Amino acid sequence: DLDECAATPCKDHQYCLNTDGSFSCKACDASCVGCTGEGSDKCKTCASGYMKEDEKCTDIDECNLPEKVCVKENQDCVNTPGSYKCVCSEGFEDKDGTCVQT
Repeated sequence: DLDECAATPCKDHQYCLNTDGSFSCKACDASCVGCTGEGSDKCKTCASGYMKEDEKCTDIDECNLPEKVCVKENQDCVNTPGSYKCVCSEGFEDKDGTCVQT
């Protein structure tokens, strides 16, 4: 078997999987920017919104940072993979960028 992966035939956001007589390109984990294999522990570097923790790229919970990220009144922070979003608190709705009571 010729190791086609030695010639790095895959794109930057993929890793190469050598198979008998061939190879396949597999997508890197969403937490990675470039990778050497499957999973968040094989990242070359962590994607934005992720940090290296115990040799893995893990999501940063922006909602638990000391500095508040959702600063408008009556607004709650919702953590998402690699990011976060600001939503109006319960009983409030977004009206032209302001959370007003419903």
